[in-house]
Amino acid sequence: MSALTARCVGLLVAAVVLLGVGFRFAYPELTLLGAAAGIAVGYAVLSAAWRPRLEVTRSADPDRVARGEPAAMTLTVRNAGRLRAASLVAEDRCGDLAVPVPLLRLRPGRDTTVRYEVPTARRGVVPVGPLRVTRRDPLGLVALARPYGGTVPVWVHPRVHPLNAVPTGAGRSLDGRVDKVPHGSITFDSLREYVIGDELRRVHWRTSARVGELMVRENVDTSLPRIVVLLDNRAGAHPQRLDGVAESFESACEAAASVLVAAYREGLPVVLLLVAPEPAGLAAAGDDAAAHGPLDRLAAAGLADDGDLQPATTRLRRERLGDTLVFLTGPGGRDDLGTVGALRAAYPSVVVGIFGATEPAPSGAAGLVVIDAADGAAFAAEWDGVRRW
Repeated sequence: MSALTARCVGLLVAAVVLLGVGFRFAYPELTLLGAAAGIAVGYAVLSAAWRPRLEVTRSADPDRVARGEPAAMTLTVRNAGRLRAASLVAEDRCGDLAVPVPLLRLRPGRDTTVRYEVPTARRGVVPVGPLRVTRRDPLGLVALARPYGGTVPVWVHPRVHPLNAVPTGAGRSLDGRVDKVPHGSITFDSLREYVIGDELRRVHWRTSARVGELMVRENVDTSLPRIVVLLDNRAGAHPQRLDGVAESFESACEAAASVLVAAYREGLPVVLLLVAPEPAGLAAAGDDAAAHGPLDRLAAAGLADDGDLQPATTRLRRERLGDTLVFLTGPGGRDDLGTVGALRAAYPSVVVGIFGATEPAPSGAAGLVVIDAADGAAFAAEWDGVRRW
């Protein structure tokens, strides 16, 4: 993108006037001055149009952080030209910030490196780049800006608060008891007669002595508890704003991240769903969207004005994606507890987290476990107190 300075515009006007007056009234001196002004503008355009050969590389350290954790970007610019040094003005884009990059008298084959901090005070995806290089002529008449290099995202994930309790599986013992276990496991299913080739360590000697023949334990792999996290990203569910930010939604994102990390830590299957469609950037990625983990999806999640809860609940009821449903919403989602409660036929355990509400939800509303929390940390504390898994 090029820009003519005020000095250049004035010089162009003067050139036109001098040339017009010089030719009209036969003043060679004025004509000469007008031609000199025109030549100066032409030289400025040609000088600024020279495109330096620059190689730009950048790396984020790290490229994924939790909110508030430090992250830095290292930018290296190399003059790949062979003819002359480049005297340029450059700045790197980091979100909404412009970071100056010194490129004065960058000789051929030399490089310069700049390292700066990436802002991580807010959850989101911070785009860094491209490098914007401005070339100016010696007379200061024309400035031509060009982008160099690509854009590198820095993913700022929600904060994760430790959860000590997770949904449990069930294991059966020989006496018919059903016991809760931390997660699914290889457990007893039935007894059968011994067959040649069976391992002797699987023989149940007490039953064998009672029935008079060898009996062998049959074990099965108890299915792991499956968790479904439904994040309410409807703008109507989070009506309160502070400096344009819905803190109740930020808290819901932190709660979702905490549940996801706790499930991964315990080796439990977990699915993250959003009520409203996800950002176009992830949707347009096609097959590459699979490369974005749930925490990346939470970093990119935003509020949508046209979100509707009905399609999400219809899918949950039809596909039965798990056995524990965690619904995270804001003050505007209190009226949807009945809709979520209707899913208890498909999901034996339903936990609802409501953030930023001025009044607590009725205890046991719609047969649900309801957690009223001010933020993600309070949700984690209340979650560990829930024993209805």
